[in-house]
Amino acid sequence: MAAPAPGRSLSLRVAQPAPIPLQAELECGPGQLLVIVGPSGSGKTTLLRSIAGLHRPRHGEIRCGDQIWQDEKDHVCLAPQLRRVGMVFQDYALFPHLSALQNVALAVHDGAVPRVDRACALLELVHMAGLEHRRPSELSGGQQQRVALARALAREPSVLLLDEPFAAVDQQTRRKLMRELSRLRRQLDMPVILVTHDLDEARMLADTMCVLHRGETLQTDTPEIILSRPKSAAVARLVGLDNLFTGEIAAHLPDRGITLLRWNGTELECPLHGEFPPGTRVDWVIPAERVILHRRDRPSRGENENPVSGEIEDYLPLGASTALTVRTGAGSLFLSVPTHVARRNDLARGGPVTVSLLAEAIHLMPAGHPHLP
Repeated sequence: MAAPAPGRSLSLRVAQPAPIPLQAELECGPGQLLVIVGPSGSGKTTLLRSIAGLHRPRHGEIRCGDQIWQDEKDHVCLAPQLRRVGMVFQDYALFPHLSALQNVALAVHDGAVPRVDRACALLELVHMAGLEHRRPSELSGGQQQRVALARALAREPSVLLLDEPFAAVDQQTRRKLMRELSRLRRQLDMPVILVTHDLDEARMLADTMCVLHRGETLQTDTPEIILSRPKSAAVARLVGLDNLFTGEIAAHLPDRGITLLRWNGTELECPLHGEFPPGTRVDWVIPAERVILHRRDRPSRGENENPVSGEIEDYLPLGASTALTVRTGAGSLFLSVPTHVARRNDLARGGPVTVSLLAEAIHLMPAGHPHLP
């Protein structure tokens, strides 16, 4: 297979008031995978279309390396065919009357390697060797997705765009395709930008995650940081952090490196946040995995850390894990425990339970709007 185009970084800064509001910025380097997450209608697909040249935002610029793809100040807007973008759509958009080989060969640029040889090499790269002559109707959803990816790579793109590429396949196939994409993108010296609704998908694949809402980029960072230290309550809600509350700064204890947080009558210890004066209202969040069950069979050191007692409001076995909602005097907490632990501790709806909120995992944010849908 011919070598891909030299790696270039992609940068985007666009804005428009209508028809789809945009106020977005993002950057993605060669070999990196940026995942854009957000609710339906937040503008995710519009951003991909803007990069590909299929939509022209009113303001801003889009650059790939030292090449300007769009800049309204200089009245520059390259046509889609000049942008060297590979794009995989949610429905794959394969030609139904052509074979997998023909679908890919059509997208191959003329070059030193014959079209058919190049198409065969790309199909082999995505594990479709031996199925070259099948039409889309003779392929599974996962196989069609691989053909669509090979066709996108056939353009020797500078940027690869993936719009909900796993949405149309079953869960088992989705996991397999995600593993294959994770392997493949290490061989691609280009920015890869993926749009998804699936936060587990984003956590598994992304080097960087961009949270988009109503066309605005609210936070861009690693998945680990966004899911443990969101910039705002709005971000926390959008990425599914259910343990999101409002509290008040009670005091700072700099010698111990802690801040005391008052939560509806319960006082919690958390890392020192001296930027919030005592009496300040704040939003705060703790990931569900950092809410620790007090186990009857094996007490842990964490049980002395911000203990809170309550009643099991909801008990939902989910195979190997069980989701719990614990109603306390201060508010309801969400956590997940291994199902065998739930059984060993005789947990049941309506039963008493005590949990600890690990202090280091409590993250404070300026007060905002925690009930953003």
